[in-house]
Amino acid sequence: MNKLTYSTALILNILTLLLGQVRAQNERREHINKDRANALKQQKKPYVILISADGFRYDYASKYQTKNLLSFGKSGVVAKSLIPGYPSVTFPNHYSIVTGMYPSHHGLVNNSFLEEKSGERYSMGAFSKVRQGKWYGGTPIWVLAEQQKMLTANMFWVGSEAEIKGIRPTYYFDYTENITVNNRIDIIKNWLSLPEAKRPHLITFYISEPDHTGHIYGPEAPETIEALKKVDTAIYKLTEAIKPLGLPVNYIFVSDHGMTEVDRENPIKTPNEIDTAKYTIASSGTMMVVHAKNKADVSILYNKLKIKNDGYKVYLRDEMPDYLHYRSTDDYMNRIGDILLLPDWPRVFSNRRPGIGHHGFDPILVRDMQATFIAWGPSFKENKQIQSFENIHVYPLLTRILNLIYHEKIDGRDEVLSGILK
Repeated sequence: MNKLTYSTALILNILTLLLGQVRAQNERREHINKDRANALKQQKKPYVILISADGFRYDYASKYQTKNLLSFGKSGVVAKSLIPGYPSVTFPNHYSIVTGMYPSHHGLVNNSFLEEKSGERYSMGAFSKVRQGKWYGGTPIWVLAEQQKMLTANMFWVGSEAEIKGIRPTYYFDYTENITVNNRIDIIKNWLSLPEAKRPHLITFYISEPDHTGHIYGPEAPETIEALKKVDTAIYKLTEAIKPLGLPVNYIFVSDHGMTEVDRENPIKTPNEIDTAKYTIASSGTMMVVHAKNKADVSILYNKLKIKNDGYKVYLRDEMPDYLHYRSTDDYMNRIGDILLLPDWPRVFSNRRPGIGHHGFDPILVRDMQATFIAWGPSFKENKQIQSFENIHVYPLLTRILNLIYHEKIDGRDEVLSGILK
């Protein structure tokens, strides 16, 4: 290597290192609205940490004996399961938990979807879209709290990076996987160590496991069991870090959905009847969503698919089962497709061999889609077991604990969970 080439390589290496450091700093950058403070009437209220472990199926804690979560459940409240809205996927259900609304009502109708009116696509992986408030209906719990002069903090939650109704949380991070769980715990402890005027009373804490591992290895795999036990340990570490502060902190541990193993040998290929010159497939997998570019073509394709109907059910948007709350009359933002193809579990739509673990199926027909609810702390009754309930009812529970007032129409009902509080 000559001297010039060596110098150039050295400079490039230094620049790469510096750019990496800048990127890491940006990914860890905390957003703070320094002008806000808790109103005096809010400063003596309880605290809530809302925790989500993505893909933590309803039976994981008992089946795999996650000792800490089982112990917390005995000191608080455990539900038979938490029932997600349809489709049972990540973004719609995280947002349902914090708005009290079904996915079709708050607007996030899937992880990815097409909005015909604007021609735009929303996708959970498109950060520019995720951070635009126009996609999000309802009033997230942190927006409601901030409107009433109660500070909030978000260690990742769907919608928390967007300005919704002109408001973002007082403290929040842009989503990244580069902050370790231990560092996230330290950040939460630091938030709760702030003076009363600056201390958040509502904190959301998102963990991406065991979902990631469950997709790769399946819900029964040793790797997935190890991942959920790490989640269990993280929750214990969180409570131990917060305990010395002596604050009345309530913990609500939830998940967005469960996980199931699918038939990898017999995937359902995209039907040949769907001519992509006339139709747009907005999403696939555990539900195929089809939009017709010319609405006159909807019935033509629908009739062809109904005849074929091989391994899946075909619905027009106004034919979907009522209990799914996913039909034309529920579609508040007009984002549900024209034709919906629902594969018969355990099969999925895929033109190649699919991965092992999936979610998104009807959570009533496929119980593996159901999630976890465990709550403990000074506001909750002890050693109480309750029946399964829909995740939309968590929102009014949060408002009751924090004594927040809401006037907006939601799907959740206060009476469903009011009995679990002291």
